[in-house]
Amino acid sequence: MSSHPGQLTLSKAKSPETSDAACVVLRPVRSGARMVIESGTVGNPAYSKSLPRIPESAGDARLLVSAALDAWGLPSLKGDAHLVVTELVSNAVAHARRETIRVTVTRLDVFRVEVAVTDLSRAAPQMRPAVLSDSESGRGLSIVAALTDGKWDSEPKNWGKRVWAQLTAGGSLRA
Repeated sequence: MSSHPGQLTLSKAKSPETSDAACVVLRPVRSGARMVIESGTVGNPAYSKSLPRIPESAGDARLLVSAALDAWGLPSLKGDAHLVVTELVSNAVAHARRETIRVTVTRLDVFRVEVAVTDLSRAAPQMRPAVLSDSESGRGLSIVAALTDGKWDSEPKNWGKRVWAQLTAGGSLRA
């Protein structure tokens, strides 16, 4: 803590599993006549943002992904992660309900991240068979599957669904 009254300074705590800054939860606790701040770690490090359900949100989602990957020292994943988040956001824009979606980027371990888009539609995404066509739609989930070695899925929720995809930095956990 800072020596200045009313100011709180936090330092990053390292997580031994990921060598990354852990998420910190701060709670004020009364201790006699003074306020004490307790901290603890919760879950994996993640970046998350609610966005309007419009096509332009894919650009904001890519910025969020870039910020997370830069912070975690994983710039080699940017190209694939940008394509994945663009496809997931595009699906949510085309098929979901309501005005907003939520994009989350989570660091699973040293080499793996998960990109997820949550929306308020319960309809599970369907991967269409690859066809030779001039159509500009219908190949997004095939691209996601190829970029993630098939590590993607949809989790139904009472209020909608969460579609996620995992990316692994090259040369790490891949065979």
